[in-house]
Amino acid sequence: MSDTHGYLDPTILEHFGDCDEVWHAGDVGPNQVLEKLEDFKPLRGVYGNIDDPRIRTTFPLEQRFICEGLDVYMIHIGGYPGRYHKQVREVMKSNPPGLFISGHSHILKIMFDQKYKCLHMNPGACGHHGFHKVRTLIKFEVESGKPQNVRVIELGLRGR
Repeated sequence: MSDTHGYLDPTILEHFGDCDEVWHAGDVGPNQVLEKLEDFKPLRGVYGNIDDPRIRTTFPLEQRFICEGLDVYMIHIGGYPGRYHKQVREVMKSNPPGLFISGHSHILKIMFDQKYKCLHMNPGACGHHGFHKVRTLIKFEVESGKPQNVRVIELGLRGR
């Protein structure tokens, strides 16, 4: 998930009820979203450009971790294959992950980067703030070092 901007749709907890962890790709928003997610499931995340000092001390700018054998790299502002942010481009050149997750654009994207043999995911935005029309998130499983059963979940239209 990404770009909640202070709004946590209650159905998110239902959608993630059977998940082992929740990952947030930044722009969490006010602390109550962070607290609800922390109380719900183990939470990994990165801070985004709108996040306050509490979130910036809870989450790092970027995260690199192994989940079930899958090398995951997450950062809020990262770009996408062929148009990576400079910092991400350096990571991709020197040590590409198996899965790269970013947010920020509010544009849902799931695409494989042939050059770096890396799957890129941007879950779009699941909050009401921004220019996106439909609130989205991504749910998937990791098995034997590979993302499996990737599903896009639409939460409804963005409120005004």
